Amino acid sequence: AFLLYLELPTMKFLLLIATLTTPTAAFTTGFASPRTAQSPLQKFQLNAESVASDGVANGTDKKKIIVLGGDGFCGWPTSLYLSDQGHDVVVVDNLSRRNIDTELGCDSLTPIQPPDVRVQAWKEVSGKDMKFVNLDVAKEYDLLVQLIKEEKPDSIVHFAEQRAAPYSMKTSKTKRYTVDNNVSGSNNLCCAVIDSEVDAHIVHLGTMGVYGYGTSGGEIPEGYIDVILPGGREANILHPAYPGSVYHATKCLDALLFQFYQKNDQLRVTDLHQGIVWGTNTPQTIKDERLINRFDYDGDYGTVLNRFLMQGAMGVPLTVYGTGGQTRGFIHITDTARCIEIAINNPPAEGERVEIFNQIAETRRVRDVAKLVADQTNVEVNMLPNPRQEAAENELDVSNRKFCSLGLDPITLDAALFDEVTEVVNKYKHRCDPTKILPASFWNKKRAEECATLDPSSVKVNV
Repeated sequence: AFLLYLELPTMKFLLLIATLTTPTAAFTTGFASPRTAQSPLQKFQLNAESVASDGVANGTDKKKIIVLGGDGFCGWPTSLYLSDQGHDVVVVDNLSRRNIDTELGCDSLTPIQPPDVRVQAWKEVSGKDMKFVNLDVAKEYDLLVQLIKEEKPDSIVHFAEQRAAPYSMKTSKTKRYTVDNNVSGSNNLCCAVIDSEVDAHIVHLGTMGVYGYGTSGGEIPEGYIDVILPGGREANILHPAYPGSVYHATKCLDALLFQFYQKNDQLRVTDLHQGIVWGTNTPQTIKDERLINRFDYDGDYGTVLNRFLMQGAMGVPLTVYGTGGQTRGFIHITDTARCIEIAINNPPAEGERVEIFNQIAETRRVRDVAKLVADQTNVEVNMLPNPRQEAAENELDVSNRKFCSLGLDPITLDAALFDEVTEVVNKYKHRCDPTKILPASFWNKKRAEECATLDPSSVKVNV
């Protein structure tokens, strides 16, 4: 337990935050009995082939699902997975992430195809139709309402947000864009569901970063935390927010919007606080090269483990920020798609508060992850000045029992699984721009000054 002191102009609160504690060792591998022996692509290929004769997998009802941000790193493989499971999927995206590629001068390491090519390729290999709609959720409200009225979805999966913390801290322009796009998009979605009069369940991809990465004094629960108010009154409240970037702040604001619209309009919402995603391919994306998922390796959009795997495969010293003592939650891209379907199949009832899941498989310290990759690839580890304003070291103890209880058998970090990512890197490493590997976004002037000696042109790769 720990104390939380809140002071407002007219009120002061001293809250005793009571958290459940579990032994650290019990969480080193995340969910109970995680698998590491089988390749995730081999494991889930079996599931993909077990779709029932009516086109619906695992005996669940076929659903109409709109995937907002369905062209992105998490959105595309999730759209394919849901379609493969037999659901009727509509992919919505304004292609803003592709435009940011142009802005940053850095393409995906993998050659991703245009949406129309992707959708047609999926039709050819699976026999399943997916519709693609080019729509800006944050700006084209009337079109969003019209789409929901026409499609009448059972669920709407919301990926349509600027997802990179470094990009959100790059300049005042990117900070403002991240807030405008993310918060307006989430608010528009809630309003559109209300105005359309369609009882659609919203499934939002959030982030573990809403909790912050400081030492919390105990296990982080799934969204809500027990507190003792003055006078000994017990309450269960939304976990206090402690964002570490503008991006993370928008996810905190999303959470408040969802709380309001659930209370005011009885919207059914599930918010998924996801860890850092790694991997690139899934059992669906490997069916045809035109379906390949994007792979970001640059300092702004490359997730930490994917960056390490790419660097190791190309003979580049691993770029560890600061001491590498940051502890983070991790999840494989295949499990992201599976968690989305589990959330879709387990919606809150009308009137129930926002459902919140912690969507991670395990927690690891960054320098330990770097050592795993370095040992496998025989490259050095390069400790760089940290471009982020964050604690040099932190613990992270997180509850993730809900997905476990609903049947998820998560993929954990294992050297054998790294090989799949390394194969992708080796195939497309000629597309890498080594000047984009080092960090290029800094949290404040002090961090920028500390990183001033970093020279992007000094990075050499083995092609």
